[in-house]
Amino acid sequence: MNFTTPPYLTQDISVRRVMLHVLAALLPGIAVYVWLIGPAVLAQIGIATATALAAEAAMLLARGRPLALFLGDGSAVVTAWLIALAFPPLAPWWLVAVGTAFAIVVAKHLYGGLGQNPFNPAMIAFAACIVSFPALMSQWPAVDSGAGFGEHLALILGQAPRLDALAGATPLDALKTALKLGEGQTSVAAITANAAVFGHVAGRGWEWLALAYLAGGLWLGWRGIIGWRVPASFLAGLAATSGASWLWRPEAFADPLFHLFSGGSMLGAFFIATDPVTGCTTPRGKLIFGFSAGALAWLIRVFGGYPDGVAFAVLLMNLCVPIIDLYTQPPIFGMKK
Repeated sequence: MNFTTPPYLTQDISVRRVMLHVLAALLPGIAVYVWLIGPAVLAQIGIATATALAAEAAMLLARGRPLALFLGDGSAVVTAWLIALAFPPLAPWWLVAVGTAFAIVVAKHLYGGLGQNPFNPAMIAFAACIVSFPALMSQWPAVDSGAGFGEHLALILGQAPRLDALAGATPLDALKTALKLGEGQTSVAAITANAAVFGHVAGRGWEWLALAYLAGGLWLGWRGIIGWRVPASFLAGLAATSGASWLWRPEAFADPLFHLFSGGSMLGAFFIATDPVTGCTTPRGKLIFGFSAGALAWLIRVFGGYPDGVAFAVLLMNLCVPIIDLYTQPPIFGMKK
């Protein structure tokens, strides 16, 4: 028998261990990102990480908290990586830095620090920046742009004015725009078959990125870092809404596979919606939270004005967490409901 821990602890787990697992699970997605676009995303990860650690240290000093303990837990680095992966890889360096600092200072520490923030910090950063700088947050590089790392780095540092020549709309935004411009005369099948941005299932090349995030998320589940309820219900909510609309009008709405493997679906399902601090805590609450976030993500994608709806869907459901948990509490042992 192991007497080193109390019997009520089922596993030896810490914040640092959880965060290191999340960072490791993101590595397959980062590798595919580099393969598709180039190493520009690594520069953005470096900028975001340095900004997050600096902002975290400044806020810890201001609040009189120990630096080594909280800087070493890895939570700021996870937020930074998620921001770098959610932002366009050719976004100017200052946009990534501003978004990361806003996430750490406002969305995290002004609410009391880790464990007290009601909203996902990375998604707060994304929402604040896409509302403030919609043009910069909507320009994504083409998979076959042909530009090297030097040109990408020059764009990030603001030393090259050729962003419009290398960047374009995401597959989700391209499909939405084409359907609007067609005014009902063009079907989804015709658009996805004739445009170079689309692949076999979703965006060309982006299907592999979604599969990499899926693999990392499944590994987190296998390691016991995240549960199955939130990611499964998130993907179910996205698939149910997109599937119902596709069955109703296949010429006007994309099929469920397109939505599951486009945009931030897999990243949101396994790495963002599963945040234990800002999500529901009850078993039924997690299912409601995940399904509703997936359904809202589809609604914002199709009818909203932004390229993707994952960030806003998660933030809206963060608002609903207290009331969902209140009405889904299981009965106390030995008592009737």
